[in-house]
Amino acid sequence: MAEPVSNFSNSVKLKYVKLGYQYLVNNFLTFLIVPIIAGLTIQVLKLGPEEMLSIWNSLHFDLLQILCSSFLIIFIATVYFMSKPRSIYLVDYSCYKAPVTCRVPFSTFMEHSRLILKDNPKSVEFQMRILERSGLGEETCLPPAIHYIPPTPTMETARNEAEVVIFSAIDDLMKKTGLKPKDIDILIVNCSLFSPTPSLSAMVVNKYKLRSNIKSYNLSGMGCSAGLISIDLARDLLQVVPNSCALVVSTEIITPNYYQGSERAMLLPNCLFRMGGAAILLSNKRKDRRRAKYRLMHVVRTHKGADDKAFRCVFQQEDPQGKVGINLSKDLMVIAGEALKSNITTIGPLVLPASEQLLFLFTLIGRKIFNPKWKAYIPDFKQAFEHFCIHAGGRAVIDELQKNLQLSAEHVEASRMTLHKFGNTSSSSLWYEMSYIEAKGRMKKGDRIWQIAFGSGFKCNSAVWKCNRTIKTPTDGPWDDCIDRYPVFIPEIVKL
Repeated sequence: MAEPVSNFSNSVKLKYVKLGYQYLVNNFLTFLIVPIIAGLTIQVLKLGPEEMLSIWNSLHFDLLQILCSSFLIIFIATVYFMSKPRSIYLVDYSCYKAPVTCRVPFSTFMEHSRLILKDNPKSVEFQMRILERSGLGEETCLPPAIHYIPPTPTMETARNEAEVVIFSAIDDLMKKTGLKPKDIDILIVNCSLFSPTPSLSAMVVNKYKLRSNIKSYNLSGMGCSAGLISIDLARDLLQVVPNSCALVVSTEIITPNYYQGSERAMLLPNCLFRMGGAAILLSNKRKDRRRAKYRLMHVVRTHKGADDKAFRCVFQQEDPQGKVGINLSKDLMVIAGEALKSNITTIGPLVLPASEQLLFLFTLIGRKIFNPKWKAYIPDFKQAFEHFCIHAGGRAVIDELQKNLQLSAEHVEASRMTLHKFGNTSSSSLWYEMSYIEAKGRMKKGDRIWQIAFGSGFKCNSAVWKCNRTIKTPTDGPWDDCIDRYPVFIPEIVKL
Protein backbone atom coordinates (compact mmCIF):
# COMPACT_ATOMS: atom_id res chain seq x y z
CA MET A 1 0.00 0.00 0.00
CA ALA A 2 2.96 2.31 0.67
CA GLU A 3 4.16 2.19 -2.96
CA PRO A 4 0.96 3.60 -4.57
CA VAL A 5 0.86 6.38 -1.95
CA SER A 6 4.51 7.19 -2.70
CA ASN A 7 3.81 7.25 -6.47
CA PHE A 8 0.80 9.52 -5.92
CA SER A 9 2.85 11.86 -3.74
CA ASN A 10 5.61 12.05 -6.36
CA SER A 11 3.10 12.74 -9.15
CA VAL A 12 1.54 15.56 -7.11
CA LYS A 13 4.99 17.06 -6.45
CA LEU A 14 5.86 16.81 -10.17
CA LYS A 15 2.58 18.53 -11.03
CA TYR A 16 3.37 21.48 -8.76
CA VAL A 17 6.93 21.68 -10.07
CA LYS A 18 5.55 21.93 -13.62
CA LEU A 19 2.98 24.55 -12.59
CA GLY A 20 5.71 26.56 -10.87
CA TYR A 21 7.92 26.35 -13.95
CA GLN A 22 5.09 27.48 -16.23
CA TYR A 23 4.20 30.40 -13.96
CA LEU A 24 7.82 31.53 -13.67
CA VAL A 25 8.64 31.37 -17.39
CA ASN A 26 5.34 32.78 -18.66
CA ASN A 27 5.63 35.75 -16.26
CA PHE A 28 9.40 36.23 -16.54
CA LEU A 29 9.18 39.78 -17.92
CA THR A 30 6.79 40.77 -15.14
CA PHE A 31 9.15 39.42 -12.49
CA LEU A 32 12.01 41.32 -14.16
CA ILE A 33 10.34 44.68 -14.76
CA VAL A 34 8.34 45.09 -11.53
CA PRO A 35 11.42 45.21 -9.19
CA ILE A 36 13.14 47.70 -11.55
CA ILE A 37 10.10 50.01 -11.59
CA ALA A 38 9.71 49.66 -7.82
CA GLY A 39 13.38 50.56 -7.28
CA LEU A 40 13.16 53.61 -9.54
CA THR A 41 9.97 54.76 -7.81
CA ILE A 42 11.60 54.49 -4.38
CA GLN A 43 14.62 56.51 -5.57
CA VAL A 44 12.36 59.24 -6.99
CA LEU A 45 10.34 59.42 -3.77
CA LYS A 46 13.58 59.90 -1.78
CA LEU A 47 14.31 63.09 -3.72
CA GLY A 48 13.03 66.34 -2.21
CA PRO A 49 11.09 68.98 -4.17
CA GLU A 50 14.18 71.19 -4.60
CA GLU A 51 16.27 68.31 -6.03
CA MET A 52 13.49 67.36 -8.46
CA LEU A 53 13.17 71.02 -9.55
CA SER A 54 16.91 71.32 -10.13
CA ILE A 55 16.91 68.14 -12.24
CA TRP A 56 14.05 69.52 -14.35
CA ASN A 57 15.83 72.86 -14.82
CA SER A 58 18.99 71.07 -15.92
CA LEU A 59 17.08 69.65 -18.88
CA HIS A 60 17.27 72.15 -21.75
CA PHE A 61 14.56 71.90 -24.41
CA ASP A 62 14.06 74.30 -27.26
CA LEU A 63 10.97 74.63 -29.44
CA LEU A 64 12.57 72.90 -32.45
CA GLN A 65 13.46 69.79 -30.41
CA ILE A 66 9.96 69.57 -28.99
CA LEU A 67 8.36 69.90 -32.45
CA CYS A 68 10.70 67.32 -34.03
CA SER A 69 10.12 64.84 -31.19
CA SER A 70 6.34 65.32 -31.39
CA PHE A 71 6.37 64.84 -35.17
CA LEU A 72 8.47 61.66 -34.84
CA ILE A 73 6.12 60.19 -32.23
CA ILE A 74 3.05 61.00 -34.34
CA PHE A 75 4.70 59.56 -37.48
CA ILE A 76 5.66 56.30 -35.74
CA ALA A 77 2.17 55.95 -34.22
CA THR A 78 0.53 56.58 -37.62
CA VAL A 79 2.69 53.99 -39.38
CA TYR A 80 2.00 51.46 -36.62
CA PHE A 81 -1.78 51.83 -36.69
CA MET A 82 -1.96 51.91 -40.52
CA SER A 83 0.14 48.75 -40.88
CA LYS A 84 -1.70 46.90 -38.10
CA PRO A 85 -4.04 44.22 -39.52
CA ARG A 86 -7.74 44.91 -39.17
CA SER A 87 -9.53 42.93 -36.48
CA ILE A 88 -11.91 40.35 -37.95
CA TYR A 89 -14.98 39.59 -35.86
CA LEU A 90 -17.37 36.65 -36.01
CA VAL A 91 -20.67 38.37 -35.35
CA ASP A 92 -22.73 35.15 -35.23
CA TYR A 93 -23.35 31.90 -37.09
CA SER A 94 -26.17 29.46 -37.70
CA CYS A 95 -26.28 25.70 -38.29
CA TYR A 96 -28.87 23.87 -40.38
CA LYS A 97 -31.11 21.48 -38.49
CA ALA A 98 -32.71 18.81 -40.67
CA PRO A 99 -36.37 17.80 -40.08
CA VAL A 100 -37.11 14.51 -38.32
CA THR A 101 -38.45 13.12 -41.61
CA CYS A 102 -34.84 12.96 -42.87
CA ARG A 103 -33.57 10.85 -39.99
CA VAL A 104 -31.89 7.55 -40.81
CA PRO A 105 -31.79 5.11 -37.87
CA PHE A 106 -29.38 2.18 -38.17
CA SER A 107 -32.25 -0.21 -38.89
CA THR A 108 -33.46 1.91 -41.83
CA PHE A 109 -29.96 2.35 -43.22
CA MET A 110 -29.21 -1.38 -43.07
CA GLU A 111 -32.61 -2.34 -44.53
CA HIS A 112 -31.96 -0.04 -47.50
CA SER A 113 -28.44 -1.45 -47.90
CA ARG A 114 -29.75 -5.02 -48.00
CA LEU A 115 -32.30 -4.11 -50.68
CA ILE A 116 -29.88 -2.05 -52.79
CA LEU A 117 -26.97 -4.52 -52.44
CA LYS A 118 -29.00 -7.72 -52.36
CA ASP A 119 -26.53 -9.40 -54.71
CA ASN A 120 -23.55 -8.50 -52.55
CA PRO A 121 -24.12 -9.59 -48.91
CA LYS A 122 -20.43 -9.09 -48.03
CA SER A 123 -20.70 -5.36 -48.78
CA VAL A 124 -23.82 -5.17 -46.60
CA GLU A 125 -21.96 -6.91 -43.77
CA PHE A 126 -19.03 -4.50 -44.22
CA GLN A 127 -21.34 -1.48 -43.88
CA MET A 128 -22.89 -2.96 -40.75
CA ARG A 129 -19.44 -3.40 -39.15
CA ILE A 130 -18.53 0.20 -40.02
CA LEU A 131 -21.78 1.55 -38.53
CA GLU A 132 -21.30 -0.47 -35.34
CA ARG A 133 -17.93 1.21 -34.75
CA SER A 134 -18.65 4.61 -36.33
CA GLY A 135 -19.70 6.59 -33.26
CA LEU A 136 -22.84 7.80 -35.07
CA GLY A 137 -26.21 7.83 -33.34
CA GLU A 138 -29.77 7.06 -34.42
CA GLU A 139 -30.72 10.67 -35.32
CA THR A 140 -28.37 11.50 -38.21
CA CYS A 141 -30.06 12.65 -41.41
CA LEU A 142 -29.85 11.98 -45.15
CA PRO A 143 -31.62 14.01 -47.88
CA PRO A 144 -35.02 12.81 -49.19
CA ALA A 145 -33.64 11.50 -52.50
CA ILE A 146 -31.49 8.94 -50.62
CA HIS A 147 -34.54 7.56 -48.79
CA TYR A 148 -35.90 6.07 -52.02
CA ILE A 149 -35.13 2.47 -52.99
CA PRO A 150 -33.08 2.71 -55.10
CA PRO A 151 -31.90 6.29 -54.40
CA THR A 152 -32.84 8.91 -57.02
CA PRO A 153 -29.91 11.36 -57.20
CA THR A 154 -30.89 13.79 -59.94
CA MET A 155 -29.70 17.35 -60.58
CA GLU A 156 -33.10 18.63 -59.46
CA THR A 157 -33.07 16.77 -56.13
CA ALA A 158 -29.48 17.88 -55.52
CA ARG A 159 -30.44 21.50 -56.11
CA ASN A 160 -33.44 21.07 -53.80
CA GLU A 161 -31.15 19.82 -51.01
CA ALA A 162 -28.74 22.72 -51.58
CA GLU A 163 -31.57 25.26 -51.44
CA VAL A 164 -33.09 23.82 -48.27
CA VAL A 165 -29.79 23.56 -46.37
CA ILE A 166 -28.20 26.85 -47.48
CA PHE A 167 -31.30 29.05 -47.39
CA SER A 168 -32.41 27.70 -44.00
CA ALA A 169 -29.01 28.47 -42.45
CA ILE A 170 -28.85 31.97 -43.98
CA ASP A 171 -32.46 32.80 -43.00
CA ASP A 172 -31.74 31.82 -39.39
CA LEU A 173 -28.53 33.89 -39.37
CA MET A 174 -30.34 36.96 -40.75
CA LYS A 175 -33.02 36.58 -38.11
CA LYS A 176 -30.44 36.36 -35.30
CA THR A 177 -28.23 39.25 -36.44
CA GLY A 178 -30.69 41.57 -38.17
CA LEU A 179 -28.55 41.27 -41.30
CA LYS A 180 -30.11 42.63 -44.48
CA PRO A 181 -29.14 41.46 -47.99
CA LYS A 182 -27.88 44.92 -48.94
CA ASP A 183 -25.41 44.81 -46.01
CA ILE A 184 -23.48 41.84 -47.47
CA ASP A 185 -20.28 42.95 -49.23
CA ILE A 186 -18.57 39.55 -49.65
CA LEU A 187 -20.12 36.12 -50.25
CA ILE A 188 -18.20 32.84 -50.08
CA VAL A 189 -19.85 29.44 -50.52
CA ASN A 190 -17.91 26.18 -50.20
CA CYS A 191 -19.24 22.79 -51.25
CA SER A 192 -16.74 20.17 -52.28
CA LEU A 193 -18.56 17.67 -54.51
CA PHE A 194 -21.61 19.46 -55.92
CA SER A 195 -20.64 22.27 -58.29
CA PRO A 196 -23.52 23.12 -60.66
CA THR A 197 -23.83 25.95 -63.15
CA PRO A 198 -24.89 28.60 -62.18
CA SER A 199 -22.86 28.17 -59.00
CA LEU A 200 -24.22 27.86 -55.47
CA SER A 201 -22.99 31.39 -54.71
CA ALA A 202 -25.00 32.66 -57.70
CA MET A 203 -28.00 30.77 -56.31
CA VAL A 204 -27.65 32.73 -53.04
CA VAL A 205 -27.28 36.04 -54.91
CA ASN A 206 -30.46 35.28 -56.86
CA LYS A 207 -32.48 34.18 -53.82
CA TYR A 208 -31.66 37.22 -51.66
CA LYS A 209 -31.29 39.74 -54.52
CA LEU A 210 -27.82 40.76 -53.36
CA ARG A 211 -26.08 43.86 -54.70
CA SER A 212 -24.62 43.79 -58.20
CA ASN A 213 -21.16 44.82 -56.91
CA ILE A 214 -20.91 42.00 -54.36
CA LYS A 215 -17.65 40.04 -54.30
CA SER A 216 -18.80 36.42 -54.60
CA TYR A 217 -16.73 33.22 -54.58
CA ASN A 218 -17.64 29.55 -54.96
CA LEU A 219 -15.11 26.98 -53.65
CA SER A 220 -15.40 23.34 -54.73
CA GLY A 221 -13.32 20.16 -54.57
CA MET A 222 -11.48 21.21 -51.41
CA GLY A 223 -12.86 18.59 -49.01
CA CYS A 224 -13.92 18.81 -45.39
CA SER A 225 -11.37 21.52 -44.53
CA ALA A 226 -12.86 23.98 -47.05
CA GLY A 227 -14.77 25.77 -44.30
CA LEU A 228 -11.55 27.15 -42.81
CA ILE A 229 -10.23 27.94 -46.30
CA SER A 230 -13.36 30.07 -46.76
CA ILE A 231 -12.67 31.79 -43.43
CA ASP A 232 -9.09 32.47 -44.54
CA LEU A 233 -10.28 33.91 -47.87
CA ALA A 234 -12.83 36.10 -46.08
CA ARG A 235 -10.13 37.33 -43.69
CA ASP A 236 -7.83 38.31 -46.57
CA LEU A 237 -10.64 40.14 -48.35
CA LEU A 238 -11.74 41.96 -45.20
CA GLN A 239 -8.17 43.16 -44.71
CA VAL A 240 -8.33 45.13 -47.97
CA VAL A 241 -12.04 46.07 -48.05
CA PRO A 242 -12.74 48.40 -45.11
CA ASN A 243 -16.04 48.65 -43.23
CA SER A 244 -17.45 45.44 -44.76
CA CYS A 245 -19.35 42.25 -43.91
CA ALA A 246 -18.65 38.78 -45.30
CA LEU A 247 -21.16 35.93 -45.42
CA VAL A 248 -19.55 32.47 -45.46
CA VAL A 249 -21.63 29.35 -46.19
CA SER A 250 -20.14 25.89 -45.60
CA THR A 251 -21.95 22.72 -46.62
CA GLU A 252 -21.74 19.40 -48.45
CA ILE A 253 -24.57 18.21 -50.68
CA ILE A 254 -25.06 14.46 -50.21
CA THR A 255 -27.68 13.70 -52.88
CA PRO A 256 -25.47 13.37 -56.01
CA ASN A 257 -22.59 11.73 -54.14
CA TYR A 258 -24.25 8.73 -52.54
CA TYR A 259 -22.29 5.72 -53.83
CA GLN A 260 -24.46 2.89 -55.19
CA GLY A 261 -21.73 0.37 -55.98
CA SER A 262 -20.16 -2.39 -53.90
CA GLU A 263 -16.47 -1.39 -53.48
CA ARG A 264 -15.72 -1.37 -49.76
CA ALA A 265 -13.33 1.59 -49.76
CA MET A 266 -16.02 3.62 -51.52
CA LEU A 267 -18.90 2.47 -49.30
CA LEU A 268 -17.29 3.98 -46.21
CA PRO A 269 -18.43 7.59 -46.93
CA ASN A 270 -22.05 6.36 -47.19
CA CYS A 271 -21.82 5.24 -43.56
CA LEU A 272 -20.32 8.48 -42.22
CA PHE A 273 -21.46 11.51 -44.25
CA ARG A 274 -24.76 13.18 -43.39
CA MET A 275 -26.74 16.38 -44.12
CA GLY A 276 -25.54 19.66 -42.66
CA GLY A 277 -24.55 23.23 -43.32
CA ALA A 278 -23.61 26.48 -41.60
CA ALA A 279 -23.76 30.21 -42.35
CA ILE A 280 -21.20 32.52 -40.70
CA LEU A 281 -21.19 36.32 -40.57
CA LEU A 282 -17.76 38.00 -40.39
CA SER A 283 -17.16 41.74 -40.10
CA ASN A 284 -14.32 44.25 -39.81
CA LYS A 285 -16.61 47.08 -38.69
CA ARG A 286 -15.73 48.71 -35.36
CA LYS A 287 -19.41 48.99 -34.44
CA ASP A 288 -19.70 45.17 -34.55
CA ARG A 289 -16.97 44.71 -31.94
CA ARG A 290 -19.34 44.82 -28.96
CA ARG A 291 -21.96 42.42 -30.28
CA ALA A 292 -19.56 39.96 -31.99
CA LYS A 293 -19.12 36.57 -30.38
CA TYR A 294 -15.50 35.92 -31.39
CA ARG A 295 -12.39 37.54 -32.84
CA LEU A 296 -10.29 35.70 -35.39
CA MET A 297 -6.69 35.38 -34.18
CA HIS A 298 -4.92 33.04 -36.62
CA VAL A 299 -5.53 30.80 -39.63
CA VAL A 300 -2.83 28.24 -40.52
CA ARG A 301 -3.11 26.09 -43.65
CA THR A 302 -1.02 23.01 -44.48
CA HIS A 303 -1.12 21.31 -47.90
CA LYS A 304 0.49 17.90 -48.48
CA GLY A 305 -0.60 17.58 -52.12
CA ALA A 306 3.01 17.35 -53.39
CA ASP A 307 3.12 13.80 -52.01
CA ASP A 308 1.38 11.25 -54.29
CA LYS A 309 -0.01 9.15 -51.43
CA ALA A 310 -1.42 12.23 -49.71
CA PHE A 311 -2.91 13.49 -52.98
CA ARG A 312 -4.77 10.21 -53.63
CA CYS A 313 -5.80 9.24 -50.09
CA VAL A 314 -9.27 10.81 -50.57
CA PHE A 315 -10.03 10.38 -54.27
CA GLN A 316 -13.20 10.63 -56.35
CA GLN A 317 -13.24 7.93 -59.02
CA GLU A 318 -15.26 5.29 -60.83
CA ASP A 319 -15.39 1.69 -59.67
CA PRO A 320 -15.05 -1.24 -62.17
CA GLN A 321 -18.81 -0.99 -62.87
CA GLY A 322 -18.49 2.73 -63.74
CA LYS A 323 -20.20 4.01 -60.58
CA VAL A 324 -18.68 7.17 -59.11
CA GLY A 325 -17.74 7.42 -55.45
CA ILE A 326 -15.09 8.60 -52.98
CA ASN A 327 -12.25 6.17 -52.33
CA LEU A 328 -10.75 6.46 -48.82
CA SER A 329 -7.22 5.05 -48.59
CA LYS A 330 -6.02 2.82 -45.75
CA ASP A 331 -3.14 5.28 -45.27
CA LEU A 332 -5.55 8.11 -44.47
CA MET A 333 -4.86 8.28 -40.71
CA VAL A 334 -1.07 8.14 -41.18
CA ILE A 335 -1.20 10.95 -43.75
CA ALA A 336 -3.54 12.97 -41.51
CA GLY A 337 -1.04 12.57 -38.65
CA GLU A 338 1.81 13.88 -40.81
CA ALA A 339 -0.29 16.84 -41.96
CA LEU A 340 -1.21 17.60 -38.34
CA LYS A 341 2.47 17.60 -37.30
CA SER A 342 3.29 20.12 -40.02
CA ASN A 343 0.34 22.28 -39.02
CA ILE A 344 1.09 22.36 -35.29
CA THR A 345 4.76 23.11 -36.03
CA THR A 346 3.55 26.33 -37.67
CA ILE A 347 0.78 27.22 -35.23
CA GLY A 348 2.74 26.32 -32.07
CA PRO A 349 4.96 29.44 -31.95
CA LEU A 350 1.88 31.63 -32.54
CA VAL A 351 -0.18 30.31 -29.63
CA LEU A 352 1.94 28.36 -27.13
CA PRO A 353 3.19 30.07 -23.96
CA ALA A 354 6.96 30.55 -23.51
CA SER A 355 7.19 27.65 -21.04
CA GLU A 356 6.02 25.12 -23.63
CA GLN A 357 8.15 26.60 -26.41
CA LEU A 358 11.28 26.40 -24.22
CA LEU A 359 10.63 22.76 -23.28
CA PHE A 360 10.13 21.88 -26.95
CA LEU A 361 13.33 23.75 -27.89
CA PHE A 362 15.42 22.07 -25.15
CA THR A 363 14.14 18.62 -26.18
CA LEU A 364 14.90 19.33 -29.84
CA ILE A 365 18.46 20.48 -29.01
CA GLY A 366 18.95 17.46 -26.76
CA ARG A 367 17.89 15.05 -29.49
CA LYS A 368 20.16 16.75 -32.04
CA ILE A 369 23.27 17.01 -29.85
CA PHE A 370 23.12 14.40 -27.08
CA ASN A 371 20.77 11.50 -27.82
CA PRO A 372 18.57 11.08 -30.93
CA LYS A 373 16.56 8.42 -29.06
CA TRP A 374 15.19 10.93 -26.59
CA LYS A 375 11.42 11.00 -26.72
CA ALA A 376 10.15 14.04 -28.64
CA TYR A 377 8.32 16.52 -26.42
CA ILE A 378 4.70 17.06 -27.40
CA PRO A 379 3.68 20.61 -26.43
CA ASP A 380 0.76 20.90 -24.07
CA PHE A 381 -1.81 22.73 -26.21
CA LYS A 382 -4.17 22.77 -23.25
CA GLN A 383 -2.02 25.68 -22.03
CA ALA A 384 -2.95 27.62 -25.18
CA PHE A 385 -6.65 26.74 -25.63
CA GLU A 386 -9.71 26.24 -23.46
CA HIS A 387 -11.77 24.54 -26.19
CA PHE A 388 -11.01 22.20 -29.10
CA CYS A 389 -13.21 21.72 -32.17
CA ILE A 390 -11.80 18.73 -34.04
CA HIS A 391 -13.40 17.90 -37.37
CA ALA A 392 -15.93 15.13 -36.73
CA GLY A 393 -14.70 13.10 -39.69
CA GLY A 394 -15.07 9.81 -37.88
CA ARG A 395 -14.30 8.10 -34.61
CA ALA A 396 -10.75 7.22 -35.70
CA VAL A 397 -9.95 10.87 -36.50
CA ILE A 398 -11.07 12.07 -33.06
CA ASP A 399 -9.29 9.17 -31.28
CA GLU A 400 -6.04 9.89 -33.10
CA LEU A 401 -6.04 13.61 -32.31
CA GLN A 402 -7.01 13.02 -28.70
CA LYS A 403 -4.05 10.65 -28.36
CA ASN A 404 -1.52 12.83 -30.23
CA LEU A 405 -2.47 16.07 -28.48
CA GLN A 406 -2.96 14.37 -25.08
CA LEU A 407 -6.46 15.75 -24.65
CA SER A 408 -9.00 14.77 -22.01
CA ALA A 409 -12.43 13.30 -22.72
CA GLU A 410 -14.01 16.71 -22.03
CA HIS A 411 -11.78 18.42 -24.61
CA VAL A 412 -13.07 16.13 -27.39
CA GLU A 413 -16.62 15.90 -26.06
CA ALA A 414 -17.99 18.45 -28.55
CA SER A 415 -16.50 16.52 -31.48
CA ARG A 416 -17.75 13.11 -30.32
CA MET A 417 -21.26 14.36 -29.55
CA THR A 418 -21.48 16.18 -32.90
CA LEU A 419 -20.49 12.97 -34.70
CA HIS A 420 -23.09 11.06 -32.69
CA LYS A 421 -25.95 13.52 -33.25
CA PHE A 422 -25.27 14.79 -36.79
CA GLY A 423 -22.67 12.45 -38.34
CA ASN A 424 -19.87 13.80 -40.53
CA THR A 425 -21.34 17.00 -41.98
CA SER A 426 -18.04 17.79 -43.72
CA SER A 427 -16.85 21.42 -43.58
CA SER A 428 -19.74 22.54 -41.36
CA SER A 429 -19.04 20.08 -38.51
CA LEU A 430 -16.77 22.59 -36.71
CA TRP A 431 -19.71 24.97 -36.26
CA TYR A 432 -21.97 22.27 -34.80
CA GLU A 433 -19.16 21.63 -32.29
CA MET A 434 -18.85 25.33 -31.45
CA SER A 435 -22.62 25.42 -30.98
CA TYR A 436 -22.42 22.43 -28.61
CA ILE A 437 -19.91 24.22 -26.36
CA GLU A 438 -22.16 27.31 -26.30
CA ALA A 439 -25.27 25.21 -25.59
CA LYS A 440 -23.46 23.71 -22.60
CA GLY A 441 -22.79 27.23 -21.26
CA ARG A 442 -19.01 26.73 -21.30
CA MET A 443 -17.94 29.63 -23.53
CA LYS A 444 -16.57 32.49 -21.42
CA LYS A 445 -15.04 35.83 -22.33
CA GLY A 446 -11.35 35.44 -23.18
CA ASP A 447 -11.59 31.70 -23.94
CA ARG A 448 -9.50 30.53 -26.88
CA ILE A 449 -10.84 27.99 -29.38
CA TRP A 450 -8.84 25.83 -31.78
CA GLN A 451 -10.68 24.55 -34.84
CA ILE A 452 -8.87 21.74 -36.70
CA ALA A 453 -10.08 20.32 -40.03
CA PHE A 454 -8.78 17.79 -42.54
CA GLY A 455 -9.62 17.59 -46.23
CA SER A 456 -8.80 15.94 -49.52
CA GLY A 457 -5.65 17.00 -51.28
CA PHE A 458 -4.42 16.37 -48.49
CA LYS A 459 -4.94 19.39 -46.22
CA CYS A 460 -4.87 20.17 -42.52
CA ASN A 461 -6.18 23.63 -41.62
CA SER A 462 -6.46 25.42 -38.28
CA ALA A 463 -8.28 28.51 -37.07
CA VAL A 464 -7.87 30.15 -33.67
CA TRP A 465 -10.68 32.27 -32.20
CA LYS A 466 -10.90 34.31 -29.00
CA CYS A 467 -14.25 34.68 -27.28
CA ASN A 468 -15.26 38.35 -27.30
CA ARG A 469 -17.89 38.08 -24.58
CA THR A 470 -19.40 35.44 -22.33
CA ILE A 471 -21.94 33.58 -24.48
CA LYS A 472 -25.35 33.13 -22.93
CA THR A 473 -26.82 29.65 -23.31
CA PRO A 474 -28.80 29.88 -26.58
CA THR A 475 -32.48 28.99 -26.63
CA ASP A 476 -32.38 27.96 -30.28
CA GLY A 477 -29.94 26.24 -32.61
CA PRO A 478 -29.19 22.65 -33.62
CA TRP A 479 -28.93 21.42 -30.00
CA ASP A 480 -31.95 23.21 -28.51
CA ASP A 481 -34.15 20.12 -28.11
CA CYS A 482 -31.50 17.60 -27.05
CA ILE A 483 -28.61 19.30 -25.21
CA ASP A 484 -29.93 18.06 -21.85
CA ARG A 485 -29.39 14.48 -23.03
CA TYR A 486 -25.73 15.07 -23.84
CA PRO A 487 -23.04 13.94 -23.34
CA VAL A 488 -24.10 10.33 -23.92
CA PHE A 489 -22.04 7.20 -23.51
CA ILE A 490 -20.86 5.87 -26.88
CA PRO A 491 -19.80 2.20 -26.72
CA GLU A 492 -16.90 0.89 -28.77
CA ILE A 493 -19.28 -1.37 -30.70
CA VAL A 494 -23.05 -0.99 -31.09
CA LYS A 495 -24.48 -4.39 -31.93
CA LEU A 496 -26.97 -4.16 -34.78
